[in-house]
Amino acid sequence: MRRSFALPSLLALALTVSIHAQSPAAAKPKPTLAPPQVAQGVVKDLPVHKVVLYKNGVGYFEHAGTVSGNQRVAIDFTSPQLNDVLQSLTVLDEGGGRIAGVNYNSTTPLAEQLKTLSLGMTEDPTSTELFQALRGQRVEVTGAPGGTITGRLMSIESRSEKTGSGDATVDKFYLSLVATSGAVRVIELTPTLSVRPLDGNLQGQLDRYLELLSTTHSTGLRHLTLNAIGQGQRELRVSYISEVPVWKATYRLVFPKTKDGGDGNSAIMQGWAVVDNTVGADWDNVQLSLVAGAPQSFIQPLSQPIYSRRPEIPIATEEQLTPQTHEAAQNQTQNVQVQSEMMNNQLIAQNRLQSNSKNKMRGNFGSQSQTVTVQADALAVQENSPVPSAGIPGAFGGIYRATDAIQDGDVATNAFDDFFEYALTQPVTIHKNESAMVPILQQELPAEHVTLWSTKEPTPLRAVWLENKSKLTLDSGSFSIFESGEFAGEGLLDPIHPGEKRLLSYAADQAVRVKVINRNSLRTLHHVQVLNGAIVETHLNVASLTYSATNSADVDRVLLIEHPRHNNGWSLDSDVKAAESSTNLYRFRLAVPAHSTATLEVREHGPEHNTVYLNSNQDQTTYMLDLVKRVPDALESLKPVIDAQKALTDLDRRISASKEAEKSAEADEGRDRDNLTALKGNDAARRFVDELNRAEDQLQATRKQTADLEEQKKVAVEKLNKLIAELSFKWDVRIEK
Repeated sequence: MRRSFALPSLLALALTVSIHAQSPAAAKPKPTLAPPQVAQGVVKDLPVHKVVLYKNGVGYFEHAGTVSGNQRVAIDFTSPQLNDVLQSLTVLDEGGGRIAGVNYNSTTPLAEQLKTLSLGMTEDPTSTELFQALRGQRVEVTGAPGGTITGRLMSIESRSEKTGSGDATVDKFYLSLVATSGAVRVIELTPTLSVRPLDGNLQGQLDRYLELLSTTHSTGLRHLTLNAIGQGQRELRVSYISEVPVWKATYRLVFPKTKDGGDGNSAIMQGWAVVDNTVGADWDNVQLSLVAGAPQSFIQPLSQPIYSRRPEIPIATEEQLTPQTHEAAQNQTQNVQVQSEMMNNQLIAQNRLQSNSKNKMRGNFGSQSQTVTVQADALAVQENSPVPSAGIPGAFGGIYRATDAIQDGDVATNAFDDFFEYALTQPVTIHKNESAMVPILQQELPAEHVTLWSTKEPTPLRAVWLENKSKLTLDSGSFSIFESGEFAGEGLLDPIHPGEKRLLSYAADQAVRVKVINRNSLRTLHHVQVLNGAIVETHLNVASLTYSATNSADVDRVLLIEHPRHNNGWSLDSDVKAAESSTNLYRFRLAVPAHSTATLEVREHGPEHNTVYLNSNQDQTTYMLDLVKRVPDALESLKPVIDAQKALTDLDRRISASKEAEKSAEADEGRDRDNLTALKGNDAARRFVDELNRAEDQLQATRKQTADLEEQKKVAVEKLNKLIAELSFKWDVRIEK
């Protein structure tokens, strides 16, 4: 467990350190990263041209612009972005030029920088570790009893001391100090105690240490410089992926009031996408696409310098500690050879470990072009764009600002692989560290008000039965309902594809009560089949369930009742129709007038299978006799098996009785033998000799009887198993014509 003393002591120590060290930027000049063949001119910025945002938290970015001759182009990123950029960066010089290199400002990892300091502290030290680093140094301690003390810090230790009269303890820390006079002083660390190092070099080390820690809290920008080499003006495109916030979809359903005061059977569906720009560049008039899907993506620390861990081989010095003989010299040569082989083996093992680690880190990160298919209408939009698009096929178009109105053709979708995207034809502007709501849908769609009820959710819910008649796939998100100009509720929706109909619940319906008032079930044997020792009974079940719904509202209700569905061959009666069905339920429509009650009877029929396995290890006589009563035609086929089973059962009973008699005979024989031993040499012993002989004869007879019965049982089991294997029977219920 890591311990630390009071924070004021650490702050007092930090405040006593003078700042003398230079900053990293001042201490080390920045290296020139550009290749010598590229002219050192003005670095040109390359603006963002296209943005494609995905639901898995990554975005595809494309920068486009013109370059002339040998040109240096710069793009700024945040430090968290750089790993993704280095992993996915693609640069295309479309004028026949080439890219000489890509450079960016790098930093040495903090752990490696701390190794250059002699303090030996980690990047997350405790106060105890700080004082451990000062051991042996000359310090000045003020605030201690007796005045200021100067000396060398020897150690820091903690003691558990009782507080008050109870068993509670508190940890206190003490410094051991060797004063200049040679006296050893032990001083308790208190908030008033101040410790100041007297060595100027040590103060510089502490200041440098704190400066390095402070640099880890500043993210800063990373400047990526591309060195384009070519002739004349030409188009340059740079694309990459980067971690971005997930875009969110939210919808509004507005029911306009009709002339008769109702809400009608259609609603205006308005969809918005919430987009956040947290990257290091502005999006000025970019083509923005929103993709609902989660392509595989991961992060590798490519931007961080990585140091390989090398094995430490000890220097062989043992041979020099003792005098060497001729034989020892041979052993020495052999030892050196063995040691060399050990070094080689360690290096080989290390290379294999690094190779395996690299193989594990490799992923099958497919490019977007592997999964994207471009439709003809998508290509037409792309050709009409001000700047031709490159990068992801199918990721095209732009998006409105939140203040723009949606017109027909402003939004298009393009489905590819398991994804679909929203693409608008107008550009969007979102500055860095800003967010925007982008309209993606506004269309009148068929929507019916209903009350939804199911046995799983006994509280009736107000819902909208929405049909997606648009050409867009509605992505998952939240929605709000507005009726007659007022808010009515909100909820969540799953993706709704074009042509699909979906129920969207948004409020509780307190005016409707639903209950089950009647259950009936009739089960009749319909089919029996015996084959390979298995008896399969097929019953025909007819079940009915009656629902009662009461509407206390002043307006009529359309009730949707969700009824559980059997998936093993069951079906509804021909006169019962479901409004729609899913894998696990039916939905029945029931009109309930105002201030009245309506009922719905659901009738179903389907099979029920019951299987019984016959074998010689289990007595199924009772079941077979019951089956014969229900299916008399089965008697002829089952009677041999029933008789064989009865015979086997009788043999088990006789074997059990014979074993009990055998135990009794063994007890009699043992008792007579004990009596004979006790009366040895006595005249009365002769009588027990005769009894012992009779007991031994009885024991032998019962043992033989048990063995005979066991043999008979083996034969009976074989006979029964044979009859079961040969048993074949099929019966169907007779339908009178």
